[in-house]
Amino acid sequence: MPDVNRTRLPFCNPPTRTMVRHAAQSRFDGGLRAFFEYRDLGIRDATRGAFGAHVIRAVPGKHPEPKWHTHDLAFQMVYVLKGWVRFEYEDIGEVELRPGDCVHQPPRVRHREVAHSDDLELIEITGPAEFATASAERPEERAAPAPALDRAEAAG
Repeated sequence: MPDVNRTRLPFCNPPTRTMVRHAAQSRFDGGLRAFFEYRDLGIRDATRGAFGAHVIRAVPGKHPEPKWHTHDLAFQMVYVLKGWVRFEYEDIGEVELRPGDCVHQPPRVRHREVAHSDDLELIEITGPAEFATASAERPEERAAPAPALDRAEAAG
């Protein structure tokens, strides 16, 4: 087994101590989106900014205006704890996530949040912790596949 104290990860300079963040040690605050509250899990500090992790919950009665955007980051994952959320992605279309569902959003994929429940809670993990968000144009509608011709139509 490798000596974890000697292992060097190419993407971060790991801390020398284990970090624990108890729920009582942190609270929900504002953040990137006004319709969500964020509770920092301490991963940004533990990884010196290489990664970030938050529990995010909906602010009841506040909902997004669905706007297409991208994030300039290497990694983004969302895991739903409670409620539901509906996202739309340029490559796969609209998806609804419920408790236990997870999505990995590739770097710079155009997406938008369409809707969420008032009781939504999720975990978001990003790499790096700080990243830019940019508005994006609506993706072109994906063309529906041409209907298949049956043999009688093809013979014609």
